[in-house]
Amino acid sequence: MKQLALDIGLASTPTLDNFFVGPNAAAVAHLRLWTSSQHRSPVPSYLWGESGSGKTHLLHAVHHALKEQGGRIGWLDAHTLHPPEFDDDWTAVLMDDVHLYNTEQQHTAFNWFVNALTPRTGAPRWVLAAGALPPPDLKLRDDLRSRLGWGHVEVLKVLDEPERLAVLRQEADARGLTLSEEVMAYMLNRFSRDLGSLMQLLDHLDQYALQTQRALTIPLVRAMLENA
Repeated sequence: MKQLALDIGLASTPTLDNFFVGPNAAAVAHLRLWTSSQHRSPVPSYLWGESGSGKTHLLHAVHHALKEQGGRIGWLDAHTLHPPEFDDDWTAVLMDDVHLYNTEQQHTAFNWFVNALTPRTGAPRWVLAAGALPPPDLKLRDDLRSRLGWGHVEVLKVLDEPERLAVLRQEADARGLTLSEEVMAYMLNRFSRDLGSLMQLLDHLDQYALQTQRALTIPLVRAMLENA
């Protein structure tokens, strides 16, 4: 059966607390250190890993944590078609999916990098970026690629199947849902195993179960797809 990845929104705000650490403890500990410190290192950080390793979750989690502290954050990803100029009021710069940046986005990313680390006013800002490849393999302009690899570089590993099941169980428990082993196995076998897609699927199932007043079962999953 063809695997599906549903394009629907996540229910919960990504945070460092609801990220399932698994084999990525070092990277998460690094992010916790710098998001909790009032004197952040001027050395940039770069996360890389294949799709489903949690890069975007972690960048959004850091964004959320810094905004909770009252910070203003510069955000750039591959969907940012008209990036703004660097803002001296930003406390950090976050750049996601750098491997997909077009020429204009690469120009903006380099400009933000320079202004963040050598600002006209105040202390250097923290730069946190993420991409699918290690810095030397990025197909980007040389000056941007070298800066992405200059500081802390952490690789994120994709969770294995038991770990993905644990994440599904953790998220279901947080929602007060009863998710059987059979339903979880069905989700892994019939849909994209990318963790983000599985979380989106669980969100959709949660909403559908509430609407139909039915328990989360394999027949419910089938019925949802038939009515999609």
